[in-house]
Amino acid sequence: MHRGETRETLDRFLGRALDELVSAVRDLDADCAAELVVPLAEFARGSGRRMRSVLAWWGWTAGGGTGEGHRADAALRACTALELLHCFALIHDDIMDRAGHRRGAPSCHAAHARAHRDRGLLGDPGRHGVSMAILAGDLALVRADDLVADALEGLPGAREARGVWRQLRSEMVVGQYLDLSAQAQGARDAGTALRIDRLKTASYTVERPLHLGAAMAGAPEGTVAALRSYGADVGVAFQLRDDLRDAFGAPEATGRPNGEDLREGKATLLLAMGTELADRRGDRRAVETLRAVGHEGTPVAEAARALERVGAREHVEHRCAALAGSGIGHLDRIDLPPAVREGLDEFARAAGTP
Repeated sequence: MHRGETRETLDRFLGRALDELVSAVRDLDADCAAELVVPLAEFARGSGRRMRSVLAWWGWTAGGGTGEGHRADAALRACTALELLHCFALIHDDIMDRAGHRRGAPSCHAAHARAHRDRGLLGDPGRHGVSMAILAGDLALVRADDLVADALEGLPGAREARGVWRQLRSEMVVGQYLDLSAQAQGARDAGTALRIDRLKTASYTVERPLHLGAAMAGAPEGTVAALRSYGADVGVAFQLRDDLRDAFGAPEATGRPNGEDLREGKATLLLAMGTELADRRGDRRAVETLRAVGHEGTPVAEAARALERVGAREHVEHRCAALAGSGIGHLDRIDLPPAVREGLDEFARAAGTP
């Protein structure tokens, strides 16, 4: 399957899984299905790129998995579980970040808070919205686990794939913890930022989806190692690109207000290098501005200008491109189906281009 066809097939499998979820909850309580599950399903069906599930399918194909038949269908179901896991992560992440928008629309907790106000219900709308969003995220995670458990039965690498799935979820949680902890402590060092990028983003966005797919197919150790090395490098590049777009991108392109990570004081490589370079250059104004990031009244626009002035933006752009290039280099160690190699090359180049 070419990339467009893969996306369409994954959409179809995801739609089927979501329809089953809505139906199962409706049998228990029609109001819960309508108010909680239908909006979750619409969010999951929305404008996401199916990036993680596509990468998992490429991992399956790279590992020798078949493109047709009941095993391919089972692999596709497992791949779509990554979309629901991603929904869980986004919904809970938006709560932690107090983000009001996601993909150009109100975030899950904001939408439920608005519905509470519009209906004139009792209690605090904000608290109600957060509570509903937590339930929606939990349900997405539970359904993702169910999909994987059911899909792996009978696949050649089921045991290995279960281990990958467990590791993926643990790394997500540890990465999120490190993100929150570093933010609370006002961390400004590059090592901490890169460790967060590695666990919170690179693992569950690129490395582990490829690993999951390859493991399901029973791929050789060399194939798994090359795909994981690619995923680790390109996954970090993907996060660095996202950090740059948060600070310097246009909201109409990102779907979120500009500078949210700076406003929240996220421990990014961009901020760490900006602080280090400002101090090294003796730019006291930039040091003071960047040290204030994360505190109430953070001067986001001024912080972005300081990051560019001291050379942090250029540094991270170069690191981003270098990681993408090294990721592509790992693929030279293995033979890949042409469509998979082309897709992975294209993905890496996009990740390395802020």
